[in-house]
Amino acid sequence: MRNIKITLQYEGTRYQGWQRQDSTDNTLQGKLEALLGKMCGTRIEVQGAGRTDAGVHALAQIANFKLPDSEERKPEEILAYMNQYLPDDIAVIDATEVAERFHSRLNAKGKTYHYRILNSSVPHVFLRRYAFTVTTGLDVEAMREAAAFLCGTHDFSAFTSHRKSKNPNKKSNVRTIYSIDLEKIDNDILLKFHGNGFLYHMIRIITGTLIEAGMGKIKPADVGTILASGQREEAGMLVPAKGLTLVEVHYSEEGRIT
Repeated sequence: MRNIKITLQYEGTRYQGWQRQDSTDNTLQGKLEALLGKMCGTRIEVQGAGRTDAGVHALAQIANFKLPDSEERKPEEILAYMNQYLPDDIAVIDATEVAERFHSRLNAKGKTYHYRILNSSVPHVFLRRYAFTVTTGLDVEAMREAAAFLCGTHDFSAFTSHRKSKNPNKKSNVRTIYSIDLEKIDNDILLKFHGNGFLYHMIRIITGTLIEAGMGKIKPADVGTILASGQREEAGMLVPAKGLTLVEVHYSEEGRIT
């Protein structure tokens, strides 16, 4: 079996997220598997580095799939084939053959996401699919101060839509956030999240909480209290998916072996 790693860009607006679903064929994994199945004449399973939610975008999602030995196309030919038949809002920007043991999700060491906020009462036609508009003025310094309480290794149960399981065999809600950086240019605010992994809705709930700090609805130090509570209802709103983009998946050097 040959193992092919691809790098994808997609605009997630019209898709029901990454993960294939029995109820719809309108998922990114589903689209890719259907296309590769036609190319090879057999079922191909695509593994993604992250299961982005419905409406979330990606600049560099990583995926891999195993091809039968009978499939002789070179990676560049696979890339060309996929881009010929994929819709305009999905593109393969790189394809390479990697070691058989490489797995896009299991070998990932971290991810970088960006969340974009348009802080303006004036609509922006060209950002409407990629940014969440907040018309109330935001105190970016307060947001930075609040974000500092979330960096490090913590139980992020308060910042996920998944209920904390009492089953000890279930995965924990402990994650490490290496950094949360905020950049503001005019009315454009960009939140940059870098961590070893993120829970379901985690970044969108954190962003909603930081927005409340920026509005003055909560004090920055309250974020530490919310984190310690472990209670979802203590945290802020779930902001829309359209502002969120997967920017990079990080691997160790071993994970990059080709």
